[in-house]
Amino acid sequence: MAYTDLRHFIQTLESTGDLIRVRQEVDWELEIGAIVRRVCEIGAPAPLFENVKDYPGMAILGAPLATYRRLALALGLDPSSHPSEMMRDYSRRIDSPIAPRRVQDGPCKENVRLGQDVDLFEFPVPLVHEGDGGRYIGSWHFVVTRDPTEGWVNWGMYRLMLYDETNMACRIDATSDCGRMLQRYEAERRPMPFAVVFGSEPLSDLASCASLRWGEEAARVAGGLRGEPLELVRCETVDLEVPASAEVVLEGEVSPGVTLEEGPFGEYIGYRGGARSLRPAFHVKAVTFRNNAILPMTCMGTPTDEGQLIRAFTMSASAQRSLEEAGIAVTGVWIWPESTHHTMVVALRRGGDHSGEEVANLIFGGKLGFWMHQLILVDDDVDVYNLKEVIHSFATRCHPIRDVRTFQGIPTASLMPYLTPEEKAAGVGTKVCFDCRWKGKSPRKISFRTAYPQHIVERVLENWQFYGFD
Repeated sequence: MAYTDLRHFIQTLESTGDLIRVRQEVDWELEIGAIVRRVCEIGAPAPLFENVKDYPGMAILGAPLATYRRLALALGLDPSSHPSEMMRDYSRRIDSPIAPRRVQDGPCKENVRLGQDVDLFEFPVPLVHEGDGGRYIGSWHFVVTRDPTEGWVNWGMYRLMLYDETNMACRIDATSDCGRMLQRYEAERRPMPFAVVFGSEPLSDLASCASLRWGEEAARVAGGLRGEPLELVRCETVDLEVPASAEVVLEGEVSPGVTLEEGPFGEYIGYRGGARSLRPAFHVKAVTFRNNAILPMTCMGTPTDEGQLIRAFTMSASAQRSLEEAGIAVTGVWIWPESTHHTMVVALRRGGDHSGEEVANLIFGGKLGFWMHQLILVDDDVDVYNLKEVIHSFATRCHPIRDVRTFQGIPTASLMPYLTPEEKAAGVGTKVCFDCRWKGKSPRKISFRTAYPQHIVERVLENWQFYGFD
């Protein structure tokens, strides 16, 4: 059975030891951010801050999906599930989307603020890192927008900085689905309606991070992930719908050409990113929220947190689906979260008739090419989830000249710090593919699985604990 709301998920995390309730008073100014950053770096349980300074009755949930255990629990799987098992289950579900169910009311409507009653400082918005350009209300949330031409609805996660009581500044890449929609609204010289959702049940958040095709609606994907329809309720002031069980919902408009200063911010790449610059202004006209609202957040930085793990997970599934649809004999795809989701490993079946250059062109030339900076191709005897095997293949099978190919002038994520100022300004960069596959007859691999008869392997595994090993 799917989670009814974020609070249901919190109960599950607590029952498995994956959440702790922090009852001591904590400060929204840096202290909470520091705690969550430490949690992400050591893989500690998610903290639920129940006593936030200046905000009685409201709570902050930190790092809700920052570990494989919590991601597995969000999917309804055993918390010890291997990433490959989670990937297979996730891929199966997103291929069976379920349309949402419209309802008349929901918990997110327990409190309604309209017009002059809107005050974003009513919520415990943290100052996440020292040196951030402001308090970031949006670090784990999703923005809802509708395409003005085709009418479909997009969900996406774009960072949101609090500017004043009714305004936020949002960093949106022009190549993102929301960025493309905003350009269409501006071309028509009319405002773009939006809703921002905080604290939905976890699979809605996961769907908002998924690398979906243009026109593919995340609400339907969320239903597929849940195995049942997601309940949506109509907004108060804009023609959009949001999850009825959400903790907090902001509604408003982005007016053409209206901007606010935003940034910098401690980013998912593990460095401060995005110099202070003008970004689209999100003007909030209405707020709805639950009693004793819980505001979720993550604290981006060095790997791994939600910013790397969830994007790597969903993008890996999308890449494998795209390659399979192109007829590529792929046996595994994994984007290592530790690479800040910029390095992809693709395992290809030996004897396939597709060249490494063809695979690289498909990845770098598609939607995922914006994020991928390095592509590593390996044979099907390499486990893409095993970093030791990947590094061994990279070190022993990739010729430093023959098997390395660069691709220039490709749209790229401009936050990567090694890019030159010119590349960042142009929004393009250089990609590289390392072809770590045998090009001829391969020597025998010496490992536990390959250097012994099968009956010996099975005997050792069966007797492992009797030998005295854990």
